[in-house]
Amino acid sequence: MDLRIYYENIRSTETAIGDDYPVIVSKATQDGGKDGTMTEVPRRLAAKMVVDGVARVATAEETAAFRESLAEAQRKAEQAAAAARLQISVLSTRELEQLRVDAGKQMKG
Repeated sequence: MDLRIYYENIRSTETAIGDDYPVIVSKATQDGGKDGTMTEVPRRLAAKMVVDGVARVATAEETAAFRESLAEAQRKAEQAAAAARLQISVLSTRELEQLRVDAGKQMKG
């Protein structure tokens, strides 16, 4: 393999990729690579993986769906973190009445 041609292919593929961080879709490889796994990588790495034949650049529809799934996963993680921060205290009836009396005194005074 001529390394000059190899790196020239990487550079030309890199210029053809529009995004700074494109989404790529993996291809099945002989060394165990799974087909269809999507990830967002820097443009230079995406170009190298495309030239090496282990991935392809995702279509606009695939990219939109991937980024939407990431946003949804982030929303769920934030909700889970907020739920973990929620604190609940159990009060007896007498303690609740005392809090009401104390709150009433603060409102008047």
